[in-house]
Amino acid sequence: MLCSEMIEIERKFLTVSEAYQQAASSKTYIVQGFLNSHPERTVRVRLKDDKGFLTVKGKSSEDGTSRLEWETELPEAEAKSLLALCEAGTIEKYRYEVPYGNHLFEVDVFLGDNLGLVVAEVELSHPSEVFQKPTWLGEEVTGQPQYYNSQLTKKPYRLWSS
Repeated sequence: MLCSEMIEIERKFLTVSEAYQQAASSKTYIVQGFLNSHPERTVRVRLKDDKGFLTVKGKSSEDGTSRLEWETELPEAEAKSLLALCEAGTIEKYRYEVPYGNHLFEVDVFLGDNLGLVVAEVELSHPSEVFQKPTWLGEEVTGQPQYYNSQLTKKPYRLWSS
């Protein structure tokens, strides 16, 4: 089993076009739910195609860029069993991995109750790291809780007012 523990440092953005799709190196279907979505810690179960993962995330820093993240791989059957125990609300999305400059952007195209929402994330080695921004990157939404997957299960994008 793969296991990692680290401080995750990332920034999130909306997108302004679908140009990332042509530059993507991969596209993965993801289904995920939350065993715990408390703001101090979340416990997520995820299926990425046929691989399962259990992830624990700590509370975000004040600026929303960093938090503790621990993840381990699970057999598909175990992940499916745990998904059945999750809180109400499931996230379904396609994830595009898009290399750009020295970084890899993960672009999530949400489905179901979050259809229409597209969020791009880039992981950094430190909060002030400089990175090249592709032309399809739009408004930054780092640290805005409504864009956290755990919150999208409680108040899906389709319920947001314009």
